[in-house]
Amino acid sequence: MTARTVPSHRDPAHAVSDDHHPAGEPWIRRIARGQVLRIVDLEGNQAVDTIFYSAADPTERYSVTHTIQAQGSLYLSAGSRLMSSEGNALLTIVADTCGRHDTLGGACACESNTVRYALEKRYMHSCRDNFLLAIAHDDSGLGKRDIVSNINFFMNVPVTPDGRLTFEDGISAPGKYVEMRAEMDVIVLVSNCPQLNNPCNAYNPTPVRFLVWDAA
Repeated sequence: MTARTVPSHRDPAHAVSDDHHPAGEPWIRRIARGQVLRIVDLEGNQAVDTIFYSAADPTERYSVTHTIQAQGSLYLSAGSRLMSSEGNALLTIVADTCGRHDTLGGACACESNTVRYALEKRYMHSCRDNFLLAIAHDDSGLGKRDIVSNINFFMNVPVTPDGRLTFEDGISAPGKYVEMRAEMDVIVLVSNCPQLNNPCNAYNPTPVRFLVWDAA
């Protein structure tokens, strides 16, 4: 898929919510149908691991297979629909200045840190830890079994000709953003990735910004 960039006309001054979020930390929020969520990569090359759920029935959640099938592409960009496990559109990417986002790289966990890097990396903070921390302090009813495959916004994970995944330096830059319109009421679960062992965060996790606008 060729990267497709579409800038937004939305003014941050008119956002109903504007949250500068620390490096490496979790975030969870409900977004109503028609509202627009913008995620801003403030310093560049920060991976933002994200899962979406239907707020009405969280057993309906983001599906990587339905999403790839709907786009006919492994990567997400402006115009992509983020599909649910029931084949419904959860959100649509309506603006994007990065141009390509990963669907396959998954979320780091203590187990994957151990396998990929070294035994002593097992206890490093991970995205899976972030997801679990967020839902433990939320009233969504989500549990450990609800942590499914995620989107990695701003992350660069090329697929090689022989079908392997490689984690490479990002293609994002300071101030790049992706903007999504909710097609139903959704729960947004984010790990602002704390990974220090591969180039997805340029070995330096940084803050991001979340803005929400009401439906036009």
